[in-house]
Order: sequence, then structure tokens, then C-alpha cells
Amino acid sequence: MSAAASHLDRYPAGAAAFPHRHLTGIAGLQPHEIAFLLDEAEQWVDLNRSATKHDGRLAGLTVINAFFEASTRTLLSFEIAGKRLGADTVAMHGSTSSVKKGETLIDTAVTLNAMRADAIVIRHASSGAVGLIADKVDCPVINAGDGRHEHPTQALLDALTIRRRKGRVEGLTVAICGDVLHSRVARSNILALTSLAARVRVVGPPTLLPPALDRMHVEAFTDMDRGLEGADVVMMLRLQSERMAGGLIPSPREYHALWGLTPERLARAAPDALVMHPGPMNRGVEIASSVADDPTRSAITEQVEMGVAVRMACLDVLTRRRRGTPGWA
Repeated sequence: MSAAASHLDRYPAGAAAFPHRHLTGIAGLQPHEIAFLLDEAEQWVDLNRSATKHDGRLAGLTVINAFFEASTRTLLSFEIAGKRLGADTVAMHGSTSSVKKGETLIDTAVTLNAMRADAIVIRHASSGAVGLIADKVDCPVINAGDGRHEHPTQALLDALTIRRRKGRVEGLTVAICGDVLHSRVARSNILALTSLAARVRVVGPPTLLPPALDRMHVEAFTDMDRGLEGADVVMMLRLQSERMAGGLIPSPREYHALWGLTPERLARAAPDALVMHPGPMNRGVEIASSVADDPTRSAITEQVEMGVAVRMACLDVLTRRRRGTPGWA
């Protein structure tokens, strides 16, 4: 029996389990709605590890992956997810779109809507852009990352990775370390993990911690060693130099000396602490290679694997109304 099937009594029946038309962020989701998506993803982990890796429930549907910002992991993950569910997937890159010719984002949304897509996955450099498009189209929209705002499927795959490796999320101490200020991954993870009753710490230089952290139900640390003390999960973040105006950090070498995750620093966390990173990694800057490649502590490649399963779950759940799934009309 799949995890999803074994936990059906945890949720309202049918569409009430996840009543949202879009997935534009973790904000606004109830804890049971997050858990529902995680449980739905479990069946796809099993399928993705099988020989066939195919389920045809989205056959005949078209999914547009509209990426206005560069991506490797997220784009490929959504492409694979759609294809394994039997959908026709179409990739649209910002560099080849009419936005480069001056078309507004709203006009682009109207154009995509006229093509009668059944779901649109959007990545954009501007916060709020995905929500703007979601308001203009008739089909479900999934946020694949918008500016500094949110990256909900990354938070879901991270929560799934933690739950599978640790057996739970509730009560764990998770340290999210590094460039929190510029990270939509950090924001979505804070929302998801606190909703699932984890204790979340944010750890980083004062210049890279956002204001008003007290309203996010987290503990803030500007001392890396103290922030890692006893942590069950250490989630490192990429140093997003492209989003910085300058002067926020010392040189990459000094940053690694002060804030990089080394074996010596990891020793301050719990003995079985899990190491995570959303990628792409700057080896020798935010994380040492020996830590990233640790065969027992690192879950970085497992995060990538869980990403496909989570995105399959999101595409499946959000298209159930369009497919006339019983209970989801």
C-alpha cells in the first residue's frame, strides 16, 4: 500500500484535500495540504525506481514549461515529471520568447492561455510574476521559482527528503544556512517546515539575513558554530552573487572560512545530521566537497530524485479537475 493510500484518513475527501487551483507558494497552505502532497509523491518515488517509469494518467494533456530564468534541475525535473505521467510537454525559454521583443508579461499569459494548455509551470526572475500570470489563465499554474518570493516545489521535495531519511519532520531542528536574504528556497522551506512543526534556525552573516525574521517563527544566528549546534538537518544555500549589489560579503575564500560547511563545522551538528543543498553548489564556497559528497550524511542527490516525484504529484493533483477525477469535479 502506498503512503498516500495509508494516510487517506488524514485528509478531507476528494478535492477538499487540496482545494487550490494553483500552486504559487507554500504561504496559504494548511499543514494537512502540505502533507497530502508529500504523501501523494510517495507513489511516484516507487514508480521512478521501477523499470517502466511510466503512468499514462495525463495522456492527452499539454503542459507548458515557461522558464523566463535559467534552470537545469527544475526544468529537467518538470519535463521528466510530465513525460512520465504521459503528458505532452513543451518548453518555452525566456531567451527565445516574445518578452525579448517587448511583449508584456500579461500579453504572454494571454497568449499561453489561448493555446489551451492544461497546466503551465513558470519560472521568472521577478517576485509575483507567477501570481500575475495565474490570475490571467484558465489552467493550473505551478510556481517553479519567482524572484526572491517562493519556490514551493523545492520546499516540498526538501520536506519529502527529510521525512524519508529521518522518518518525520515534526520536532526536528533544521538549520538553513548562508544567503537567506536572496533565497526563495529559504523562504518556502521556512514556511513548509514550520508548518510541519519543525524547529527552524536561519544562520548567516548579518548582511544576508532578511529583516523581520521574528515574524517567521525561526531562530536567527549570526554565529555559524552556534547555529549548527545539535541540528538534525543542515541545509546550505547557494551564495547568490548575481542578486547582490556588492559589499554584502567578503571574498568567496573568506566567506568559506567563516560560513562554509566543513567537516569540522558539521561535527557540531547532531551525529546523524543530514546535509542538504538545493543546487547548484559553489563547492569550496558554501560547502566543502568532502561534505557534499559524504555517502552517509549528504542527501543532495536524493533531493534531485525527490524533485521528480514531488513534481509528478503536483501535476497529477492540480489537473484532477480537468481530467474529471471522481471527487475532484
